Amino acid sequence: MPNDWIDLRSDTVTRPTVAMRAAMASAEVGDDVYGEDPTVNALQERLAGELGFDAALFVPSGTQSNLVGLLAHCARGDEYIVGMDAHTYKYEGGGAAVLGGIQPQPLAHATDGTLPLDAVEAAIKPDDAHFARTRLLCLENTWHGRAMPLQYLAEARALCERRGLALHLDGARVFNAAVEQEVPVREIARHFDSVSVCLSKGLGAPVGSVLLGSSHLVAQARRWRKVTGGGMRQSGLLAAAALHALDHHVSRLADDHDRAARLASALQALGVAVSGRHTNMVFVQVAPDSAGQLVAHMADAGIRLSPGSGGTLRLVLHLDVDDAGLKRVVEAWSGFNG
Repeated sequence: MPNDWIDLRSDTVTRPTVAMRAAMASAEVGDDVYGEDPTVNALQERLAGELGFDAALFVPSGTQSNLVGLLAHCARGDEYIVGMDAHTYKYEGGGAAVLGGIQPQPLAHATDGTLPLDAVEAAIKPDDAHFARTRLLCLENTWHGRAMPLQYLAEARALCERRGLALHLDGARVFNAAVEQEVPVREIARHFDSVSVCLSKGLGAPVGSVLLGSSHLVAQARRWRKVTGGGMRQSGLLAAAALHALDHHVSRLADDHDRAARLASALQALGVAVSGRHTNMVFVQVAPDSAGQLVAHMADAGIRLSPGSGGTLRLVLHLDVDDAGLKRVVEAWSGFNG
């Protein structure tokens, strides 16, 4: 079996480049719990400036970034409206409910990842002691690789202002959305009261996310970061990797999107049922009883896939998959007879 694995399970599997490791090794550090790590401070100030917010907070993970954001927005007995297949609702352990007493109100996504705004408005609870208090709408961009339409974001902002809700973005892959739509990331972020940005997916940093918002909200989130165990000490080593990623790995996200499009075309030419290509993700459908065989076949060729469910597989392109790797994937797939 080859030692040089090609891993299409997620863009979280990227490894720091040589240049990124050098940036980490030379990072100036301090104690970030005291607010004294200069590299962390530089990262926070840079992203706050680029996305148009007053303040930012570096945290270990996207899950914690969303969690402390929700805890800062909502009190016990409050409610947030969210997609039923959104990461903050489905894949983060129910943290807002478990730790914050915040009730989720899940809604069905439209096929483009948006939440229909008429359904959002209908879900807002009246001001009555019988109901949880609806405080927040939470959106995700990208969602299953889909970049949310900019006009929809403007309409969601208008609804929130009219109904007195805050608006949070799980922007784990918001830079992918910006590159796909050919707009500055600030053009997406400007519609939101808070944004969570993941640095360890397509951008290729090893660890970390940043929560952005008002100075008051970030101060509240900083307290919750400590409560939930996310205070790190000389974390400038990690922030240096993130700064390197922002300098060198944003525009190249277009390469991942291009390779995803080429992979989708190549698989279709092999007769594979490709259900969609969105930014850096390709979705294919195989017979459910052969999905495990396909995963094993590709593993024998040194290619990792996630089996998914119901025969749907998500293939994710990223920093560690080049053109040669793409060719290997197509050649290995062509040899599958399941």
